[in-house]
Amino acid sequence: MFDPKPVLAALPNLPGVYRMLDADSQVLYVGKAVDLKRRVSQYFQKSDLSPRIRLMVRQIASIETTVARSEAEALVLENNLIKSLTPKYNILFRDDKSYPYLMLSGHAYPQLAYYRGALDRQHQYFGPYPNGLAVREAIHVLQRVFKLRTCEDAVFANRSRPCLLYQIKRCTAPCVGRISDDDYRADVRRASDFLSGRQSELIDELTAGMVAASAELAFEKAAELRDQIQALARVQERQYVSSNSSEIDCDVAACVVWQGMPCVNLVMIRGGRHLGDKRFFPDNADEMDERGIVEAFLLQHYGRQPAPGVIYVNQPVDGVVTEALASLAGHRVAIVSNPNGERRVWLDMAEKNARLSIEQRLSGQATQEARLAALGEALGYENVERLECFDISHTMGEATVASCVVYDKGAMQPGEYRHFNISGITPGDDYAAMRDALNRRYARLAAGEGKLPDVLLIDGGKGQVGVALEVLNELGLNDLPIVGVAKGEARKPGLETLILVREQKAIQLPKDHPALHLIQTVRDEAHRFAITGHRARRAKARTVSSLEQIAGVGPKRRQRLLTRFGGLKGLAAASVDDIAQVEGINRVLAEKIHAALH
Repeated sequence: MFDPKPVLAALPNLPGVYRMLDADSQVLYVGKAVDLKRRVSQYFQKSDLSPRIRLMVRQIASIETTVARSEAEALVLENNLIKSLTPKYNILFRDDKSYPYLMLSGHAYPQLAYYRGALDRQHQYFGPYPNGLAVREAIHVLQRVFKLRTCEDAVFANRSRPCLLYQIKRCTAPCVGRISDDDYRADVRRASDFLSGRQSELIDELTAGMVAASAELAFEKAAELRDQIQALARVQERQYVSSNSSEIDCDVAACVVWQGMPCVNLVMIRGGRHLGDKRFFPDNADEMDERGIVEAFLLQHYGRQPAPGVIYVNQPVDGVVTEALASLAGHRVAIVSNPNGERRVWLDMAEKNARLSIEQRLSGQATQEARLAALGEALGYENVERLECFDISHTMGEATVASCVVYDKGAMQPGEYRHFNISGITPGDDYAAMRDALNRRYARLAAGEGKLPDVLLIDGGKGQVGVALEVLNELGLNDLPIVGVAKGEARKPGLETLILVREQKAIQLPKDHPALHLIQTVRDEAHRFAITGHRARRAKARTVSSLEQIAGVGPKRRQRLLTRFGGLKGLAAASVDDIAQVEGINRVLAEKIHAALH
């Protein structure tokens, strides 16, 4: 039993961060305090703690503290620890992916590309965008208007004639000199102006060029400029949000709590253009008000992502949060909670979208709960919440991959999916592949490493289900329900037979049964994930093997070739002369490589 008195007696009356740990030294909670002694003592002196906090306090086995120089410094440290430790009882905004950017490369003929990752100063980046679709839509517009190249460097360097994009007027083919250097640089500058929000000035420039071309009787050039102007005008018309100041870069974050569910809607505006929305549903936020959720969101989100100079929020924020946010961002960040004019409209729209997102999620949850209840009733199982499904994919026994997908908390959980590369079996033996995957998955779960499902789904008939029964019984998981999903006549959806192996029976649900819809969703996801893993493994194996079969190309030369040309596709597009320029490759070997790949 943890005795807090010695720990509390030794705590200083200084700002800092405290960490509550359980008996296994796992961090339960991270908090910051202006006065460590007073704040930590409240957990053991107050009698009105919420049930969740009382549960946490009962699990405390030790407390660690770190003194900081100020409350703002403590806030930054708290945020860093929450991100790295993801404590069980802290409010968490889970957003592990980096945000995508649109990139104009720093080459002599800059490439227009989708980019995600660390930023390099030699290139120009625009964004971040809330999702990949927004970036691809921007690239589509820029291709249509400015016709910049989007091909990889290895392809660009080895073209001998224009590609299809030139034929459909989506590229000016700088690779084969169909556009002058000055004209291509002008197109790059205009694209940069467009992405920076200077659309009006750009349209004025293009209009002046069109008038000048008409005056010089260069009607083809004038028509081309006219088409660019019209395309840009349509983009402006489509803007969901536009600013009177085209130079503005800001974010708008609105938090709404409705029917007990919190949601933060984030709007990204760059160069006065609305790039899209992103919704966040935090964990462990039950006891926090909207202001606390907004503050936690600002610190966690902008601890991972670059912060713009201005952020509009729908809750007042403590000054110490602003100070900490500036420290995280490395520059001054203005947080405005009561904007006027068009900024108020942006904030109102963000609030409305947050509310709609909550309504949609609640509606979806109700549907999923109904499906789970129907599944439990149809199969005769109680308290069904978590499902795991396995599938096998290969091509004539080549590159066999098993997939395991997880459905839990009313949704698929991609972060818990697993691929199993299968080897050491007879090619095409699906039963052996299933046995291997199940052993690898459930040996760990049987030992207590992870969470067991309430139902195990197997995409297959009696043979695969029989293998699953043997494996689980060998591991001592004799009570785990197993359901085989056998395809129906002509493999038509809705005709599946469900094999309940432990109950020694098979059932067929009506096509419109909600339980069947849930099973089909999970089964189809397992199938998709298995195929994805199989194709990736097969492509990797074939890429390497095609070069391995060429006499004289060992591991070092193979690596140099793939690095020089950006992969097998680039190498296949290279000429004999280009291949011969690679270190260690003479003319004779270059001809042999070229012949082997064609």
